[in-house]
Amino acid sequence: MAKRPHRRSSALLIVPVLLLLAGCTDATPNGTPVDVTLKDFSMTPGEQTVRAGDIVFHVSNQAPVTHEFVVVRTDLPADELPIGPDGLSVNEEWLSGMGEIDEVPATHTGTLALTLPPGHYVFFCNLEGHYLGGMHGVLEVTS
Repeated sequence: MAKRPHRRSSALLIVPVLLLLAGCTDATPNGTPVDVTLKDFSMTPGEQTVRAGDIVFHVSNQAPVTHEFVVVRTDLPADELPIGPDGLSVNEEWLSGMGEIDEVPATHTGTLALTLPPGHYVFFCNLEGHYLGGMHGVLEVTS
Protein backbone atom coordinates (compact mmCIF):
# COMPACT_ATOMS: atom_id res chain seq x y z
CA MET A 1 0.00 0.00 0.00
CA ALA A 2 1.45 3.37 -1.02
CA LYS A 3 1.91 6.19 1.46
CA ARG A 4 0.27 9.58 0.81
CA PRO A 5 2.48 12.12 2.58
CA HIS A 6 1.82 14.87 0.02
CA ARG A 7 -1.93 14.92 0.63
CA ARG A 8 -1.55 15.65 4.32
CA SER A 9 1.18 18.24 3.89
CA SER A 10 -0.83 20.00 1.19
CA ALA A 11 -3.78 20.29 3.55
CA LEU A 12 -1.53 21.70 6.24
CA LEU A 13 -0.38 24.41 3.83
CA ILE A 14 -3.87 25.30 2.59
CA VAL A 15 -5.43 25.88 6.03
CA PRO A 16 -3.08 28.78 7.02
CA VAL A 17 -3.58 30.40 3.60
CA LEU A 18 -7.37 30.25 3.97
CA LEU A 19 -7.14 31.72 7.48
CA LEU A 20 -4.93 34.52 6.18
CA LEU A 21 -7.37 35.33 3.39
CA ALA A 22 -10.32 35.28 5.79
CA GLY A 23 -8.52 37.76 8.02
CA CYS A 24 -8.01 40.14 5.09
CA THR A 25 -11.69 40.53 4.28
CA ASP A 26 -13.51 43.58 5.61
CA ALA A 27 -16.68 42.55 7.45
CA THR A 28 -17.99 46.13 7.54
CA PRO A 29 -20.39 46.71 4.63
CA ASN A 30 -19.71 49.69 2.38
CA GLY A 31 -22.36 52.19 1.38
CA THR A 32 -24.08 55.41 2.34
CA PRO A 33 -24.71 55.23 6.09
CA VAL A 34 -28.22 55.87 7.41
CA ASP A 35 -28.44 55.97 11.20
CA VAL A 36 -31.82 55.07 12.69
CA THR A 37 -32.62 55.38 16.39
CA LEU A 38 -35.29 53.11 17.87
CA LYS A 39 -37.11 54.09 21.01
CA ASP A 40 -40.38 52.76 22.32
CA PHE A 41 -42.90 53.72 19.67
CA SER A 42 -40.63 55.89 17.56
CA MET A 43 -38.04 55.45 14.80
CA THR A 44 -35.91 58.43 13.90
CA PRO A 45 -33.64 58.40 10.84
CA GLY A 46 -30.55 60.59 10.76
CA GLU A 47 -31.07 61.10 7.02
CA GLN A 48 -34.38 61.14 5.19
CA THR A 49 -33.00 61.42 1.64
CA VAL A 50 -30.03 59.57 0.13
CA ARG A 51 -28.76 58.76 -3.35
CA ALA A 52 -29.52 55.38 -4.93
CA GLY A 53 -27.01 52.59 -4.50
CA ASP A 54 -25.52 50.78 -1.55
CA ILE A 55 -27.13 51.89 1.71
CA VAL A 56 -26.07 50.71 5.16
CA PHE A 57 -28.62 51.13 7.93
CA HIS A 58 -27.13 51.36 11.43
CA VAL A 59 -30.11 50.69 13.69
CA SER A 60 -29.53 51.68 17.32
CA ASN A 61 -32.11 50.33 19.75
CA GLN A 62 -32.30 52.72 22.70
CA ALA A 63 -35.54 51.16 23.93
CA PRO A 64 -35.76 48.76 26.89
CA VAL A 65 -37.10 45.91 24.71
CA THR A 66 -36.17 44.13 21.48
CA HIS A 67 -37.48 45.56 18.21
CA GLU A 68 -37.22 44.60 14.56
CA PHE A 69 -36.42 46.72 11.52
CA VAL A 70 -38.22 46.06 8.22
CA VAL A 71 -37.65 48.04 4.99
CA VAL A 72 -40.24 48.02 2.17
CA ARG A 73 -40.57 49.92 -1.09
CA THR A 74 -44.02 51.46 -1.46
CA ASP A 75 -45.84 54.57 -2.63
CA LEU A 76 -47.94 54.55 0.55
CA PRO A 77 -47.37 57.02 3.38
CA ALA A 78 -45.56 55.49 6.37
CA ASP A 79 -48.71 55.50 8.50
CA GLU A 80 -50.96 53.88 5.86
CA LEU A 81 -49.41 50.44 5.32
CA PRO A 82 -51.86 47.51 5.06
CA ILE A 83 -52.64 45.86 8.38
CA GLY A 84 -52.77 42.06 8.51
CA PRO A 85 -55.64 39.87 9.70
CA ASP A 86 -54.36 39.98 13.29
CA GLY A 87 -55.16 43.73 13.35
CA LEU A 88 -51.85 44.40 15.11
CA SER A 89 -49.11 44.22 12.49
CA VAL A 90 -48.37 45.15 8.88
CA ASN A 91 -49.26 42.60 6.20
CA GLU A 92 -45.76 42.30 4.71
CA GLU A 93 -46.99 39.94 1.97
CA TRP A 94 -48.76 42.86 0.28
CA LEU A 95 -45.59 44.94 0.15
CA SER A 96 -42.28 44.83 -1.69
CA GLY A 97 -39.88 43.84 1.08
CA MET A 98 -36.27 44.94 0.62
CA GLY A 99 -34.74 43.49 3.77
CA GLU A 100 -34.95 43.34 7.53
CA ILE A 101 -33.24 42.78 10.83
CA ASP A 102 -35.31 40.22 12.74
CA GLU A 103 -34.16 41.32 16.18
CA VAL A 104 -32.34 44.35 17.51
CA PRO A 105 -31.99 43.70 21.25
CA ALA A 106 -32.28 46.56 23.73
CA THR A 107 -29.12 48.71 23.89
CA HIS A 108 -27.67 47.04 20.76
CA THR A 109 -27.08 48.22 17.20
CA GLY A 110 -27.93 46.16 14.13
CA THR A 111 -26.65 46.67 10.60
CA LEU A 112 -28.55 46.13 7.37
CA ALA A 113 -26.86 46.61 3.99
CA LEU A 114 -29.14 47.01 0.97
CA THR A 115 -28.80 48.16 -2.62
CA LEU A 116 -31.73 50.49 -3.21
CA PRO A 117 -32.89 51.99 -6.50
CA PRO A 118 -34.63 55.37 -6.50
CA GLY A 119 -37.97 55.28 -4.74
CA HIS A 120 -39.99 55.81 -1.58
CA TYR A 121 -39.16 53.43 1.28
CA VAL A 122 -40.84 52.89 4.60
CA PHE A 123 -39.15 51.19 7.52
CA PHE A 124 -40.97 49.94 10.60
CA CYS A 125 -41.05 47.55 13.54
CA ASN A 126 -43.59 44.83 12.84
CA LEU A 127 -43.88 43.32 16.29
CA GLU A 128 -47.52 43.25 17.41
CA GLY A 129 -48.80 46.79 17.93
CA HIS A 130 -45.45 48.53 17.41
CA TYR A 131 -46.19 49.84 13.90
CA LEU A 132 -49.62 51.04 15.06
CA GLY A 133 -47.93 52.73 18.02
CA GLY A 134 -45.82 54.87 15.67
CA MET A 135 -42.68 52.82 15.04
CA HIS A 136 -42.17 53.74 11.39
CA GLY A 137 -40.22 56.16 9.24
CA VAL A 138 -39.47 57.14 5.65
CA LEU A 139 -36.41 57.17 3.44
CA GLU A 140 -36.46 58.80 0.02
CA VAL A 141 -33.87 57.43 -2.40
CA THR A 142 -33.03 59.71 -5.33
CA SER A 143 -31.13 59.09 -8.54
